[in-house]
Amino acid sequence: MAVRPRPGPPAGVPSPSPTAPGAGDLFQHLRDGKPRTKAELSELSSLARSTISLRVDALLASGLLAPVGEAASTGGRPPTRFALNGAGHVVLAIDLGASHAAVAAVDLAGKVLDETSVESDIADGPTVVLDRVTDLAHDLLKRIGMADDQVVGIGIGVPGPVEHSTGRPANPPIMPGWHEFDIPAHLARQFPVPVLVDNDVNVMALGEHVTSWSDVDHLLYVKVATGIGAGIISNRRLTRGALGTAGDLGHVRVVDADDTIVCRCGNIGCLEALAAGPAVAARLRAAGLDINSSQDVVDSVLRGDVAALQAVRDAGRAIGSVLATCVSLLNPSVIVIGGSLSLAGEYLIAGVREVVYQRSLPLATSHLRIVAATTGDRAGILGAAALVLDEVLSPQAVDALVDRRRQPA
Repeated sequence: MAVRPRPGPPAGVPSPSPTAPGAGDLFQHLRDGKPRTKAELSELSSLARSTISLRVDALLASGLLAPVGEAASTGGRPPTRFALNGAGHVVLAIDLGASHAAVAAVDLAGKVLDETSVESDIADGPTVVLDRVTDLAHDLLKRIGMADDQVVGIGIGVPGPVEHSTGRPANPPIMPGWHEFDIPAHLARQFPVPVLVDNDVNVMALGEHVTSWSDVDHLLYVKVATGIGAGIISNRRLTRGALGTAGDLGHVRVVDADDTIVCRCGNIGCLEALAAGPAVAARLRAAGLDINSSQDVVDSVLRGDVAALQAVRDAGRAIGSVLATCVSLLNPSVIVIGGSLSLAGEYLIAGVREVVYQRSLPLATSHLRIVAATTGDRAGILGAAALVLDEVLSPQAVDALVDRRRQPA
């Protein structure tokens, strides 16, 4: 699966400058992968043909652009078409979970060239885990015949809150030893390139958006696994909030929740304590079933166990009670349900739909779709790739690369 190129300037990237646009601004018109002639680029950008020629020549020299054949002639020599050159450079996309680490090499066109995943305990600490990841990355690059200096950026998702501007985790509950650890600086020792770090749910939201819902402006991605969190896409941009904690649904109190249910955060009645995978497994275990994990819950549902079906449906209703408020506040067009418990299928989503459509105003739900995630366990990789591609292919980054290539060796 590839990270689908976005048409025009991607979310989070400034629009082309209205004055003195450089090669980086022109390049944004080629981000969608569609080949274009100089005449077509002149029409899109309103730049003179002479300026277009200079910009295209600079992009060709940088390796970001390549000729891809000729357009139909309207008289005279057929004009050459140019398109994004995905080869020659790669970004590394890293997905860290509580018990796994996945790394992928992705070309600039968004194509996943190769990937690998291993068991990895996030509680091993940042140095051990990140060194493990860099070793995987080196092996991956060797497999695809790429050198370390062909890496132009790294995107990484981690299972905890992150101060996005610095890439440092902020009191992550399941990541002991990671608080305020400088992830970008550590990875830059091996790969001196831009490193972008974000919460795993934000990254998954981005991955789902760019691969399956690129035409949607407002999307809410909900991960239901060991915890519950949401990634918010508003006006095609990730919304992180003032300190990066936007979307922390797991610690919203559920109306009419049992006051005896204590969450790991210390509060009572939290959504996570009622509807996350471990909570559902614990209830079924108390009822006498041999259930020890979220996967056991899913397996029991797929076998048709009535108690498991009911427990998952109830979890969906609890999630729906919180999402009904989100629908009123954010008015998304699509709510995507992902995470390990979502593999239980329509039983979880049916419970969500039941309550959201019942409690939300008809105007907010008239075109609302509530669906299962399509990217599965690859959402983190695909989102991390999109996150860093937006950075390294931004107008400013492209201009910087063009300038470096112009400098004499």
